[in-house]
Amino acid sequence: MGLAALTTALCGIVAGGPTVAAAAPGGAVPPIVFVHGDSDSAAFWMPVLWRFESNGVPAERLFAVDIDHPAARLDDQVAQENRSSSEDAARAVAATVDRALAETGADKIAIVGHSRGCQSARNYVKNFGGAARTASMVLAGCVHHGVYVNPEERTGSEYNGAGAFLTALNTPPAIPEGIPTTILRSDRFDLYAQPNGRFLGLPEQETGVSYDAPELDGAPTVVLDGADHRETASSPEAFIAMYTALTGKPPARLDITPEERPQIGGEISGFANGAPTNRPLAGATLDIFAVDARTGERLGDAVFSQTVGEDGRYGPFRAAPDAAYEFVIAAKGYPLTRIYRAPFPRSTTLAHLRLYPAPDLSAPGEIVGMMRPRGYFGIDDNATLDALPIAGRPENEPVPSVWRAAVAIPGDTPQTVTGGFDGEVIAARTSPDDPNDVVWIELTD
Repeated sequence: MGLAALTTALCGIVAGGPTVAAAAPGGAVPPIVFVHGDSDSAAFWMPVLWRFESNGVPAERLFAVDIDHPAARLDDQVAQENRSSSEDAARAVAATVDRALAETGADKIAIVGHSRGCQSARNYVKNFGGAARTASMVLAGCVHHGVYVNPEERTGSEYNGAGAFLTALNTPPAIPEGIPTTILRSDRFDLYAQPNGRFLGLPEQETGVSYDAPELDGAPTVVLDGADHRETASSPEAFIAMYTALTGKPPARLDITPEERPQIGGEISGFANGAPTNRPLAGATLDIFAVDARTGERLGDAVFSQTVGEDGRYGPFRAAPDAAYEFVIAAKGYPLTRIYRAPFPRSTTLAHLRLYPAPDLSAPGEIVGMMRPRGYFGIDDNATLDALPIAGRPENEPVPSVWRAAVAIPGDTPQTVTGGFDGEVIAARTSPDDPNDVVWIELTD
């Protein structure tokens, strides 16, 4: 569906009755709390927040949850290192809501959730005192009914539609009375709403769920044609839907209004027990270099340097809105990591830097990886790395499921490696003199 058509359709939904999330009295938007999904962080929402700001919502009224251990436990009742329970996630939502209300003086907030963040938000509202504090919800790419339904096995999983957690959460009323809720879902390209278990490692088994699994009885649904799992919350089409649901009118603009000298900050985190963590890497050092956007070559000395403290946070770093940057992070237990990012048009405290284990490639040469943290690469997408279509996408698979790719660049002299997706192009630079470093191109969209 095109943007104009989607906007028209959403205007019709908003005009249709009280079931759609409405704006606060007087037209003011309540403070909005954004809840990320499994293995993600608050950084997922950075471009979405920029779009809200560009449509007149003050940054001071936008809040994003960071769950310390963002991956769910295999069994919700059994503790695991660097895994959170459903209660842990709900209490993280509660803490951010408390902060939002305290800082704004508001009585209620709106919640926008994605993936696991949908059930974390619903759990907070239903079981942790959130109903009295929540004005409305927009829930995108959800797993309300699980990614599979199996009453015989893995019943402790937060993702089993027949498990203890989701069975209790979905006990009527699934949506508390008086909290308008809007659902955003893909038509058929969400890898966690598939009839076949191929994305769960069970290609010959039926999951018991289908494309409409993110829906909830009593909540209007906006179907986003062609959206992948992450794009149900991160895409421009998703923004139109969530903004319309929260304010009662479509946004005036989709482009992000640049600031003259944006201030950039974030948290440095890494991996633990085979999963990403949102816990700080205290003592990590960061150097930021302005680079030539065409070649990735540094344009002089570092423009910002810092050793982060116990909170793992860096910044604020005053950036130029049209400058590309290389972030160089050194932390105990990780290889030197160099991350290339596109220009930052607006200020943010969510330019997080997560250190990953080095990609494992058997080919000789320096490894350069590219990641798309807010979406996946589909087989029909124009996604390239080192001037070639990125590898790893199953040729006969229409559902996007790959979000990272890597190449090994041979040679003894520094080279430029360019990665791109859907018009966003970022250049990185190899450093053969330091073969143990890790190079990432990190896309914004």
